[in-house]
Order: sequence, then structure tokens, then C-alpha cells
Amino acid sequence: MTETPPPRRARAEIDLGALRANVRTLRARVAPHVRIMAVVKADAYGHGAVRCARAALEAGADWLGTATPHEALALRAAGITDVPVMCWLWTPGDPWDQGIEAGLDMSVSGMWALEEVVEAARRTGGTARVQLKADTGLGRNGCQPADWPELVGAALKAEADGLVKVTGLWSHFACADEPHHPSIAAQLDVFRSLLDHAEKAGVEPEVRHIANSPATLTLPEAHFDLVRPGIAVYGVSPSPELGTSAELGLRPVMSLKASVALVKWVPAGHGVSYGHHYVTDAETTLGLVPLGYADGVPRHASGRGPVLVDGTVRTVAGRVAMDQFVVDLGGDDPAPGTEAVLFGPGDRGEPTAEDWAVAADTIAYEIVTRIGARVPRVYLGG
Repeated sequence: MTETPPPRRARAEIDLGALRANVRTLRARVAPHVRIMAVVKADAYGHGAVRCARAALEAGADWLGTATPHEALALRAAGITDVPVMCWLWTPGDPWDQGIEAGLDMSVSGMWALEEVVEAARRTGGTARVQLKADTGLGRNGCQPADWPELVGAALKAEADGLVKVTGLWSHFACADEPHHPSIAAQLDVFRSLLDHAEKAGVEPEVRHIANSPATLTLPEAHFDLVRPGIAVYGVSPSPELGTSAELGLRPVMSLKASVALVKWVPAGHGVSYGHHYVTDAETTLGLVPLGYADGVPRHASGRGPVLVDGTVRTVAGRVAMDQFVVDLGGDDPAPGTEAVLFGPGDRGEPTAEDWAVAADTIAYEIVTRIGARVPRVYLGG
């Protein structure tokens, strides 16, 4: 057998060894009884759900989490059948029947969802695993505290009828990435109150959980029975206020690289890319990088995005186009095919996803998640 060479045009290198190390770091942050749900929604934040899910499980994750049922069903179809998988973003008419048959843990935030899953249980003859979600202050999905008694009561009736099993009670933080934000303590108080009501009513959950990546890293009082790290699994800091990836003991998993497609000399006063927002101030060399906003390179980083080329960090010159952008090489003349590194762990002097987030006025979550399907993933440490 011969090993397939990595794509030369562009590639996202996914370091599964780093991912496993991140899961072990997160495991060390929680008590022995606390289980870890590795969140692999959005194709594992752009890293590849199936490969990353398997690596996370190898490193000690106990559960997997997705947003949509279709993401969860894809994991089951890929052969990941022996671990709990939870999905939480359901809409009317979604595949409840398939979720029951696949043994998914399905989140329920309101009466309409409970009614649909109960009907699906009747149709399939199975027992649906459901987790009741409370809105403790985030204001997105989840049952309002005033409606919680009705939802809990209806779920317990369906459980008594053998149609559902309430496996979890859960919620989500709004500001856990902002240390000491007053909403953190307020949400924990509401969550504990709603847990108390549900458990006194007769719910016996397998897991109670509210902690996302920042809460996993910094709020042990929020760990309960399970934590749900997402971005931290991929080695990206949840926020600058909590520290860098290295300070948190994490290593970025994705490196985005391309081959320089063209290097050419141009005179002073030469416009670069659409709109001529960049004009050379002296004779110089320009390097063409074959990645653009169709690949997920943010157009908002035009004129600001950093790129390591031939040992020197350059800046995107002019606008990022759909398929390509240009860097001013300042008279250096690297050969076509020289590697350009948009981001990586940062230990070889290359920019990081956080650097691109600053350049694009966004968060590092978006930088890694938006890398498109046209960019092949190359897995290392598999």
C-alpha cells in the first residue's frame, strides 16, 4: 500500500493526537464521577465529526453531543453505536422515530416536542430517551421556569406509560466565558431550583448538566454529573479572558495550509485585488494563496489576516476573493508551491485561529467551523 500524498493546493490538517490530549486534559479538570460529553456538532466544529468522535472516545469521553438529529444519526450510521449520543436542536416533524430506534438521547424543551416524541414512541413501540432542557437565563432553547412543572409532569406521565425515559435534566450558560459575570451564579441558582422540583416530582435522571467548555475549565461547581466541552476539545480557548490555549493546557487541532500558487514582481503603485484597497508603495513581490471566502477564509479579514510564508508572517494584501487572496512578500521570492500557513498551534511562529478571529472581529469558533468542504481534511495521529 502507498500512502496518499497530502493535497498541495490547500488542506486542513487535523491532529488527532492533539485532540486526544485535549480530552485527557479536560478529564483531569473534573472529578472522577463526572462524565464527559465531547460535542461534535457542525462536523466537529469543522474538524470532521466521525474521526474526531472516535478519537475523543479513545481518549476517555463517555458521551457524544450534536445539535441536530441528522448529525447524531450520521454517527450511528458510521458505526458509533455503543455510546450515548445526545442531540438538542429539534424542530416539528424531525425524525423522532429514527431517533428512538437509534437510541439517541433527545432534548425536549416544550410540550410540542414531548407530544411528538410520545407519538413516535407509540408508532415505533420503543421507549424514547429524552432529556428535559430548562431555560435558566440564556433565552434561547429550553423550557421557561414558569412552564417547567407542566413539562415535568407530562414527561413523568409518559414515563409511567412506558413511552419515554427521562434520562437527563440540563441547561446552558449565557456568559460562562466571562469570568465572574453575575448571570453565572444566577443561572446556577435557577438550575438547582428546577432540578429540585423535577427530582421531588419523581424524575431520576442519569445525568444533570449545564457546563460548556468555559464552565468545564473554570467552574467546578457547575460540573454536576456531566460536562459538555465543545471548542476546548479542539484546542481553542473559549475566550481570551480565560487564557490562551497554551495557558489552559490545550493544543489547537486544526492547521490550515495552502501552497503559494504564484509569485511575481510588480512595480510601485500597483493595485492588488478587487477595489484596489491595497496599492504597493514600492517595487515588491506578490504571492497568490489559493484560498478564499468560498473556503471559509473570512472576507472581513481583508487587509488584516496573518499568513506565515517561508518563515515570515505576512498580511493579506487587499480584499479576500472567493477563491484566492494575495500577500505582499516585500521583495522575497519564494518558489511557487512554498507552504503558506494561515493558522495552526502557533509553536512554529505561525498565526493561530485566535489571531484570525481578531483580524476578522469574530471568535475563533467561527474561524475553524467555517472552513468549507472544498478544503480536504488530512488526519494526523490516526
